[in-house]
Amino acid sequence: MSVPGRDLIWNSGADHASGRHLPKPVVYGLLAYAIVILGANWPVMATGLRSITPIWMAAMRIGGAAILVGAVSAVSGNVIVPPRRDLPIIASVAVFRLAILMTLVFFALRLLPAGRASVLVWTSALWTVPIAGVFLREKISRPKWTGLLVGLIGVVVISELWDNDWRQRDVITGTGLLLAGALVNASTAVHIRRHRWTMTPSQALPWQLGIASILLTLLALIVEGVPSIQWTPQLKLIVLYQAGLATGTAFWAQIVVLRNLSAVSTNLSMMGIPVIGVVSSIIVLDEQITFALTLGMALVITGVSINILSDRQTDDDHTQNKI
Repeated sequence: MSVPGRDLIWNSGADHASGRHLPKPVVYGLLAYAIVILGANWPVMATGLRSITPIWMAAMRIGGAAILVGAVSAVSGNVIVPPRRDLPIIASVAVFRLAILMTLVFFALRLLPAGRASVLVWTSALWTVPIAGVFLREKISRPKWTGLLVGLIGVVVISELWDNDWRQRDVITGTGLLLAGALVNASTAVHIRRHRWTMTPSQALPWQLGIASILLTLLALIVEGVPSIQWTPQLKLIVLYQAGLATGTAFWAQIVVLRNLSAVSTNLSMMGIPVIGVVSSIIVLDEQITFALTLGMALVITGVSINILSDRQTDDDHTQNKI
C-alpha cells in the first residue's frame, strides 16, 4: 500500500532541472532526525569500540547498512544500474564520505577520547564555506558568516583543546585525522550539492554503501586481520544501531537535505550533532559536564539558530519579491 508522501520523500531531488524540491518543514524534519540519530551515536560508537577494532567496526556499520538498504530497495523494485552521469558522485560518496571518513574517524577514536575530541570532525563547516564559494559560487550572507563563526567557536570550546597535551604524538595524530575527516566531509558535501543528479537518493545509496563496504572489508582484513568477536546482546544492538539508524536512514536523510538546502547551511546545522553527542555521552557514559561544555553547546545552538533563521529570512525575501 502506498503511504502519502513516502515516495516524494524517498525519491526527493530526483530532477534538479525541473526545480522540484521537498517542502522546507519536511527537509528540516529530516535534518533534525539526522542530527539526533548521529549525535546519539557517539556513545554507541565508544561502547562498541571496546569490543570491535576500529576498521572492522566501520566495515560492519557500512556492510550492515548495505544489506538492509539493498534489501529494501530490492523489495520495492527501486534498484537500477547507475547511469554514467552519476558514477562520479557514487564513487565520491562511497570512497570519501563513507570509506575514508569512517576510517579516519574510527582510527582517531582509538587515539583520542571518544567524547570531546571526536567533535573536531564537525569543523567541516569551516571548510565548506570556501569550497562552496569557489565551486558552487554560493553567496555567503553576513548572518551565515556570523552563524559559522559562532558555531565553530562552540565546537572548539566543547573540544577543550587547551587542556590537551600536544606533546603527545597520539593527540597530534588523532587531531590531524579528525581535521582531515572534516575536510573530506565538507568536500563531498559540496560535490553532492553541485552534482546534477539523475538517480534518487534511494537508488544511489545501495551502490554507495556496497562499494564502501567492500573497500572497508578489504582494508580491515589487510590491517587488522580476521576479527575475533564475542557477540553479546548489547554488541548486536550496537551494530544494528550503527547499520540501520546511524548509516542507513540517517545517511540517506543527510543526502536528501543536501539536495534541498545549500551545502553551507546543511553543515552549519549539522554542528548540532556534537551537542547531542555531548549530552548523550553525559547520560550514557556518565561523562562530567563542565563550564566549557555548557558554554560550547550554547554557542553551537546559537550558531545553528542563526543559520536557520537566515534561511527563513531568505525565503521570505524571495516570496516578497515575487509578490
